[in-house]
Amino acid sequence: MLALPLFLLALAGCGERAAPDVSGVTQPPAVDAATDTAPDAAVAAFLERHWARPLAPQGQPPEKFSPLEASLAPADCGSCHAEQYRDWHSALHARAMGPGLMGQLVNMAPHARDEHQDCIRCHAPLAEQADGLVEALGALGQASSVSPAPVASPPLHTQGVVCAACHVRAHEHLGPPRPDGSVPDAASNVSLPHGGFTADKAFEDARFCSACHQFQPDQYALNGKLLENTYEEWKDSRHAREGRTCQSCHMPGRRHMWRGIHDPEMVRGGVDFVAEGARLSGGIVDAALTVRNSATGHYFPTYVTPRVTAEIEQVGGNGQALPQTRETRVIARQVPLDLGHEIADTRLPPDSEVRLIYARPRHPGAVALVYRLRVEPDEFYARFYRSLLTDGGAGQGATLIQEALAQAESSAFVAFEERHPLPEE
Repeated sequence: MLALPLFLLALAGCGERAAPDVSGVTQPPAVDAATDTAPDAAVAAFLERHWARPLAPQGQPPEKFSPLEASLAPADCGSCHAEQYRDWHSALHARAMGPGLMGQLVNMAPHARDEHQDCIRCHAPLAEQADGLVEALGALGQASSVSPAPVASPPLHTQGVVCAACHVRAHEHLGPPRPDGSVPDAASNVSLPHGGFTADKAFEDARFCSACHQFQPDQYALNGKLLENTYEEWKDSRHAREGRTCQSCHMPGRRHMWRGIHDPEMVRGGVDFVAEGARLSGGIVDAALTVRNSATGHYFPTYVTPRVTAEIEQVGGNGQALPQTRETRVIARQVPLDLGHEIADTRLPPDSEVRLIYARPRHPGAVALVYRLRVEPDEFYARFYRSLLTDGGAGQGATLIQEALAQAESSAFVAFEERHPLPEE
């Protein structure tokens, strides 16, 4: 079963999207395919070099670099870039090598670098991180189980998508032009720490993110659709046509937090939730709930790991749900654990909506209807971790997988909830 998550973790390239089965979902008007935000050959060439996997080692730092300037550790970057470090530290990028992934990697052969790369090419992409992982796995020896050990300075490979993963190549520091559009000149860089930085507009281009958030056309697909297709979903949307890039929403003001499906406020800002008040006729409660993907620049949700559920149910005077009164609609790309087929795809493309119709007998104790949008960002992972623990597939990583399961289950939240009193007939 260790091979299963590799499809979920090894993300790269770009591909074409086939239309999903969205029965019952109101589709937006068709639009022409969007052009890239900076469709020049220079950006494409930069990105091809920048994300050539596996990444090359940094090599020897310039002699004039101090140990701090040569460091790849995020905390050292944060000694000068304090706000960026605080943001990164709060983001999922900093936890990309969490217990769920590490709990699987500990069962791999220490020197199986190609197998490691299936995961860490995006989750910990630096060559130095790959070396650290090999060393750490080799040190495990014949241990029967593995549990995390707190350390003062965590190894680089455990820190996920570190600052240098995007910003350092061969000890050259790179980034976007300054907010005013200016770029440093060679003379000013000489006196700056680590020789200043080289500016490139590629950092402001959505294709920069596609390196890890888009499968290549020949990579894994189900029902004719790539398993990871976020960049192409965006590219086909009005958001691309109107100049809103990945960075516009996920890095506003250049913040390094990358909020997404795990963040309730991000979800609330991306979808509209419209509850229609109940009507009562002949003992039947009629109501409706509309969920619209109004501001998410790709499918909602974009991936196979989350599950979003729209709900309407009757509640009693104590606020408790009453039995056999709940109506639900799943908004998700539903797949089995073996990824062998697609069960259903009811996700919402940009500017589309789904309407949940409610028509059920009024419960004798009912006083109100509750409308809800429930979000489980890690629903697939939770199922996968339970399976590993149940069938013994967790191996040496059992303790880590148990921790990952607890994290996955605790990530669920209610994005919207409204209570409407039931009328008298």
